[in-house]
This record gives sequence, structure tokens and C-alpha cells, in this order.
Amino acid sequence: MNNKYKLPKDGGLIRESAPKDIVHRYERIPTRVFESEYYGVQYVADIICRLVKAHGDNASARDIYEELPPFVLGLTTGRTPLGLYRELVKRYNEGEISFRNVAVFSLDEFYPIRRDEQQSRNYRIHDEFLKHVDILPENIHIPDGTVAESEVSEYCAAYEKSIRKIDLMIIGMGEQGQVGFNEPGSYAKSHTRLVELSHNSRKVQSSQFYGLEHTPKMAITMGIGTIMRADRVILMAWGEQKADAVQRVVEGDITSKFPATYLQEHPQIEMVIDENAAEQLTREQTPWLVGPCEWTPKFVRKAVVWLCSIVNKPILKLTYKDYIENSLGELLEKCGTYDKINIRVFNDLQHTITGWPGGKPNADDSTRPAPSLPYPKRALIFSPHPDDDVISMGGTFIRLVEQHHDVHVAYQTSGNVAVHDDVVLQNIDTGKELGLGDRFREVVELIASKRRGEPEPRKLLDIKGAIRRAEARAAVRSFGLNPDTNAHFLNMPFYETGGIKKGELTDADIDIIVKLLREIRPHQIYAAGDLADPHGTHRTCMEALLLALERTQDDDWRKECHLWLYRGAWMEWNLGLVDMAVPLSPDEMLKKRHAIYRHLSQKDIVPFPGSDTREFWQRAEERTQNTAKLYDRLGMAEYQAIEVFVKMF
Repeated sequence: MNNKYKLPKDGGLIRESAPKDIVHRYERIPTRVFESEYYGVQYVADIICRLVKAHGDNASARDIYEELPPFVLGLTTGRTPLGLYRELVKRYNEGEISFRNVAVFSLDEFYPIRRDEQQSRNYRIHDEFLKHVDILPENIHIPDGTVAESEVSEYCAAYEKSIRKIDLMIIGMGEQGQVGFNEPGSYAKSHTRLVELSHNSRKVQSSQFYGLEHTPKMAITMGIGTIMRADRVILMAWGEQKADAVQRVVEGDITSKFPATYLQEHPQIEMVIDENAAEQLTREQTPWLVGPCEWTPKFVRKAVVWLCSIVNKPILKLTYKDYIENSLGELLEKCGTYDKINIRVFNDLQHTITGWPGGKPNADDSTRPAPSLPYPKRALIFSPHPDDDVISMGGTFIRLVEQHHDVHVAYQTSGNVAVHDDVVLQNIDTGKELGLGDRFREVVELIASKRRGEPEPRKLLDIKGAIRRAEARAAVRSFGLNPDTNAHFLNMPFYETGGIKKGELTDADIDIIVKLLREIRPHQIYAAGDLADPHGTHRTCMEALLLALERTQDDDWRKECHLWLYRGAWMEWNLGLVDMAVPLSPDEMLKKRHAIYRHLSQKDIVPFPGSDTREFWQRAEERTQNTAKLYDRLGMAEYQAIEVFVKMF
């Protein structure tokens, strides 16, 4: 799928007039940045098709009695290559490429694990790619996760020896710079071996295994030295969650603490990323340090906010010297004197702040983020999971309800796989104690019937989905919204696979959203605008909404409709992008926290907590309080907390 979601570009480096050497001068690995994962995938797929075809064409120059060895392709697994695998399968089906003379060496495998378990690298690479093309079975080489522990060292040595040559290595990397399962601390000349996974890596992988306790503690992986022997390496990364890792690998020093940095020394390597993964690179984060820029109002604001952080001053105290000494002389040349720029940016940022996210009735709205009319508005909040609404924009949600707008919330997925089995038993036991029926033993047996690596039983998923619906209803009821009329549970089909791996977005998903949009005819839409992994649930939900809006673009209600983007629980918008900032009082923070509390299944024993061990209410409060502190440091009024939004249209 050609991803639809990206933020509009607003100013930045003028690449057309900047010499290539200047644009890339901070980069130690040649890096290509594409508008989206889709275009990056096209580029990598073109390279693979071209090299495989050229390899086959070489046969004509060989003696007919001499067998042509296969083209050797090293491949990574995980979510990073998903789009590439789908594109290669598509091109194979269209006759553009054949894999009959291609050999594949997979980068890694969990240990111990069976090849038929859905979480295994073996299963995934077959399911996503190999079983759909004409590759010969004898040309498929994937580490075996069932080798006896007493034999695994000899097995790894044999696997290493079998990799005589890799023509092209396609890899991704982890957020701590892992390539394969080469953890921080790996050495540069390491070979294929059994490694112990760090606690953090296991936590990241635990979402696939339904909990940390089921996640393997070891893995077989090619070493850094193995990868470095490849003739050519392409390192891919998509989404803003990889941005920090990309910056360290592309621009940082070589260190064993970040193993992917070793690849800087490969003579034929390139990094292929999307704009979201590139956002921490110097040419994207601070392009005025690189070359000439287009100075739009928002880009000027971004630069001034950055300058304030560098010199530790509020906006109105910035001096001419501050601008000049920090490479912002071009800004002064293009946009006027420093004091006028200070005042302009201060007013611009101050006008983002409003206590009326739906618009203030009977007020001058010329400098307000939201128009005063119509009033009241119909507002539709899209929440990817049944708690993202209150976690990420709960204060604004409460404000919209209390200001008498007609507020609706649409929960796009059931969130059923994120409910722990113990929570199910507690809820069933509660029903039993209330005299509502005794199904406790039945559910115990249902849980016991689960099989590692297989989707959960549908009956169990239905119970978990019901628990999350009840929690979401309780949350919105806590601040006065009627869940019977104004809470909509969409249960989008792409999510309902029963496992961590989700299906592809289809018309069935998009039609559900189109139907709701046409039923409510909103004046305001709020959605989770996360720029992370294109194959993650939040991004898929955003893609579905944009496709639905594309289909309704000629509807008459669209003329007055505006789309506001909030962020998920982990990250916040850069103030250079913000269009609306809604301050929250201590009482509103407490109401928001109590709404988050209603999601009891997500407290304390969340199955997939990731590397952040804080509860969601703690993450939400710290993030909004930090935003308020940032506004305060820039010279704005001091608030308890602030939720911020970007306007897409």
C-alpha cells in the first residue's frame, strides 16, 4: 500500500541549490531519504531486481558447461522489510523477477523455537515472502532454532562457513542499534553464534510472544563480521521511532554500544529511510547548519525555539549575537531584524494557546486556532485502541464535552490482544460473585487451550474485547459523555487476526469509517497522528482514516471540517509544528487521570509494556507537564499541563 500519511513540508533546506557534498556533510553513511516507506521500498526493490537480472545475464558470457551459482541475498526479518517483501512478491507475480537462481541467507532466529511457530523468523520469512515466489528449497538458508544446545556452537560455525559470499545484504536495525541480534557490546569481527538477548530486547520482542515470560532468552545471529563480508549492504529504517538510532548510526561515532555504527566502515553501504526516520539528522533537524533554507513562518518558529534551547533564554530575550553565533544569520537576512523576529514568533506561538478547542462562541476568532462558528460543533475523536483518546487528549476531550459540543469517539480496534489472561479471570469471577452466572471453569479451560505461536481462541478474544469496551464506556461516562449514543466501537477487521501480526488494510476497514463519517458529519476530527512504524496499529488506523476522508472529499460537510492530530502515549509534537495548545488545570488533569484509571486491564500488568515501565497516566501527565514547562521557558504563561495538536487541514 502506498502510505497516505505524512505531515506537509513547511520550509527547510533548499536541496536544489545546495551541493550534494554540503547536504551530506554530517553523514558517515550515504543516506537516501524518501517521502514515505513506499518510495523507499520501490528504490530497494529496483536494486534487487536489477542485480538479480544482471547476475542472470552473466550466464550468457559463461561456458555452457559451467553452472551459474545463485545470486546470494542476505535478508532481515521483523517489521522493517514487510513492505519490501510485499513489493518483491508483487513484482514476481507480474513477471518482473524470478528467484529460481537466488539463494537466501536469513540474518537470525530465536532460540529455542520451532520453525512452525508464528513468531519464528523461519515462519515469518516464509509466510511474508518465500512461499509466494519460485525460490528453490535448497537455496533457502535460515538458522535452525531447534538444534540441541550441546550442538549449537558447531551448528553456528557450519552456518557461518556456508556463507561463502553475500552479494547483497538487506537489513534493519533495532532502536539500540542492534543488527540482527548483535546486542550492544558486540564486537566488530563477530561471526554467526548463539547470543543471550538483553532484557530490553526481550521486552521489545515480548509483544509477539504474549508476554515476557514466553519470550526466548537466546537467539542465533550472524555476526557483525559476517555482515561486513557482504559485497553490498542496504540498511533500512522506517518511522520516527527509529530516528534517534538513524542519527547515531549515520552521524555518530563508531562504538560497540551501538553495533550498527560498525557498518560505517563498510565500503559499499547505504542507508534507505523515510522522512520520519530522518527527522533527527542534521539536515532535517537543524538544516540552517547545513545550507540555504526556505524560511516559512513555521520554519522560523522551529529555528527560534531551537535557538532558545541552545542559549537557554525565552524568545523575547534573544539577541543579535545569539542568532549570529548559532548559524542563523541567513534567517536575519531573509526575515528582518532579530527583535522583530522575536516578537513575531512570540505572538505566533502565543496564538496557538486556547481554552476553547472547539472554538469560543461570540468571540473574535481571527487569531484563535479554531473558528467560533458553528457552535456547538460536532467533534469526532478517532482512537486506535480503546484508551488512546483519554491518554493522549483526555483533557481536551473533557473540555469539548463541558463546552457543550456534540462529541463522539470512535474506537478503531478492539484492543483485545492487550488484555492479560488474569484480568479475564478476575472479571469472570466478579460476574460469578454478583450472581450473573458461573463461567469461571469454562474460561480457565479456554485459557489453558491456548497454544504458543497460534492465535488466541476467538471466544477468549471476544471476552477480552468486551472488557475493553466496558472500560472505554466507563472512561467517557466519567466526564459526562453518553456511551450508548456517542461511543462507537468499529472493530476494524485488519486487527482481528487473533495474533500480534495484523492483516492488511482493506476496503472493509475503510468502509466502516466512511459510514461513520457520513453519519456524524463532523466539523472537527481528532486522530492519532503517529509517525512511527508504517506497519503498526496507529499508523494503519491513520491510513484508513485518510483513505476514508479521500472517499468523502466531495461530501458537503467536508467544507467546514478540520482534521486535528494528537500524538500517542510516547512522543509529543515539536513546537515548531503545533497549531493548537490546550492548557489543563490541576482539576482537569485529575479528571483525565481518573478516566485513564477506568482502563483497568491496562494498569500494572499490561502484556506489552515495551521499554517504558511507567503506567499510561504517568506517561501522559509527564508529557503534558513537560510541554507546559517548555511554553513557560519560551516566555509564555505558566500552566499545569498542555495538550498540543497539529492541524492537517
